[in-house]
Amino acid sequence: MYRFRDPHGRVIYVGKAKNLRSRLNSYFANPAGLLPKTHAMVHAASSVEWTVVASELESLQLEYTWIKEFKPRFNVVFRDDKSYPYLAVTMGEKLPRVQVLRGERRKGTRYFGPYTAGAIRETMDTLLRVFPVRSCSAGVLKRAQASGRPCLLGYIDKCSAPCVGRVTPEEHRQLAEDFCAFMGGEAGRFIRRLEKEMAGAVAELDYERAARVRDDIAALRKVFERNAVVLSEETEADVFGLHEDDLEASVQVFHVRGGRIRGQRGWVVEKVEDVTTPELIEHLLQQVYGEDGEYQERIPREVLVPETPANHTELIEWLGGLRGAKVDIRVPQRGDKAALMSTVRENAEQALKLHKVRRAGDITVRSQALQELQEALELPVPLLRIECFDISHVQGTNVVASMVVVEDGLPKKADYRKFSITGEAARDDTAAMHDVLTRRFRHYLQDKAAQPPKSGEIRSGEIRSGEMPSGEIPSGEGAEPADDTAAPAKAKFAYPPNLVVVDGGQPQVNAAARALADLGIDDVYVVGLAKRLEEVWLPDSDFPVILPRTSQGLYLLQRIRDEAHRFAITFHRQKRGKAMTVSALDGVPGLGEAKRKALLAHFGSLKKIKAASVVELTAAKGIGPALAEAVSRHLGEAAESNEAAVAINMTTGEILES
Repeated sequence: MYRFRDPHGRVIYVGKAKNLRSRLNSYFANPAGLLPKTHAMVHAASSVEWTVVASELESLQLEYTWIKEFKPRFNVVFRDDKSYPYLAVTMGEKLPRVQVLRGERRKGTRYFGPYTAGAIRETMDTLLRVFPVRSCSAGVLKRAQASGRPCLLGYIDKCSAPCVGRVTPEEHRQLAEDFCAFMGGEAGRFIRRLEKEMAGAVAELDYERAARVRDDIAALRKVFERNAVVLSEETEADVFGLHEDDLEASVQVFHVRGGRIRGQRGWVVEKVEDVTTPELIEHLLQQVYGEDGEYQERIPREVLVPETPANHTELIEWLGGLRGAKVDIRVPQRGDKAALMSTVRENAEQALKLHKVRRAGDITVRSQALQELQEALELPVPLLRIECFDISHVQGTNVVASMVVVEDGLPKKADYRKFSITGEAARDDTAAMHDVLTRRFRHYLQDKAAQPPKSGEIRSGEIRSGEMPSGEIPSGEGAEPADDTAAPAKAKFAYPPNLVVVDGGQPQVNAAARALADLGIDDVYVVGLAKRLEEVWLPDSDFPVILPRTSQGLYLLQRIRDEAHRFAITFHRQKRGKAMTVSALDGVPGLGEAKRKALLAHFGSLKKIKAASVVELTAAKGIGPALAEAVSRHLGEAAESNEAAVAINMTTGEILES
């Protein structure tokens, strides 16, 4: 075990290693090759301490203890997903309270859920008639104690009114314990108890009390049936799902008790530490089941994870010691548990998308990202418009490119463009990137030259977009068009971006910069984002710009790059799909999709269409004599060219596909 300390003596990182010499050598390597997190940690540290332990289990326990004690800034820290409300019971108070809570978890409070906003209120209202636990705020409780009168809920029997002594604090705490037990999966015990009480009331001819108990049973069953049975009734498991990208990871866990999903919890973690997925899962289990005993009393028999965690055997032993019984950590491969794992993983993926969308939708964060990016790249102009280009192909076939546009930090999908790349430009990624940038900005120059000047517009290379000399009136809203007879056609590329982002490293960046230079464009800046280490490359630069892993500017670049990749992949799949369904009838002039289907429906196959005469072809719906002649001629020419190709191949001794 080792600890890094900063100059003030604070522990900034805790780690474990079997070979300490090898691990420390990896930290003190060439700084240019270190990840941003490692680079920052090594430069912030002033000393290192180590402790030798006898086994990996002891190192696991000591690592967790140190992380909880010192809270080192460079270790993985999971943050709660605050998307959903939870039903919470404050068992740490003298008079426990039932309430709806969001955000960080509080010590001494039991949580159930999450729920949707409507469902949680209905669940809480239904259960309070059976378990009348206090739900009022601290201020209402104090006023009731001072006045000696309960609040409205006390009068309508939705609260046992411990504030005025209707029940003792001990009796009220027992009600809260029963509430938690019911929400924790012990509904059957309470329903059976109420059924016996109802039967006893009927035997005593106390039908009013029997009716009230009957309604309580119906209320409990209504809440109980909200959770569908997903596994066998004896199943007790926590199912973890994980979805991650280069910068962040999203984790979701479903708590299954009695075969039903009793709760859900989510985290989003910033990957400021260079950890593998097994190591990430190890840290996750340490934090979930070791955080101040909150989950220790609810550790299930099974913990289902997407990958086997690091120190698997030691984790099983550690969790078994906390639970006081055997705990199995495994990866489900098939069956209902694997299906549920897939659902949990999908929830994690959606949670990460929601997290990123919320960050992108925050105008303050967007402004910060644009400013950070401008400062990091040392650009003299604000980044009002950014365009990102990506190349997509499969082993050099069906090469396509995409262009996505971001204005003020938000995508402008109306300006997205797709490019098909053929010929010499498709030989490699750099040639394709040069071709795409050339075509895009050639269009811009052509559109700019073709547009007539508008009233008040100055065509000067010294006047940039957005700058107007004093006394000039810009065209646009309220300005008269230059030509009263016809409005100018809408330009395909209205204006250039401030920044071009390409998906790739230095070769792709240099190709893009060369394309702009060939066109004489010198006021558009180019950068590249390499996927391996998220490095930002500038043209003709020997070293990349390393943005902090938590930089909003890096998040923005990554979102733009991922969107360009998605758009390119979609177009590539469409093009590849069309190429795989090419028909010999595609080149017939005047033969559309409907008439092709009519021919195939009438004759049944292309072979029979080729064998049919012109008169026979006219028997198909919508096929006239002229079109039938065109079909027959086209298929005959195709057959002749194929025969010629086969003959040539036969003479050369080669067999090629026709």
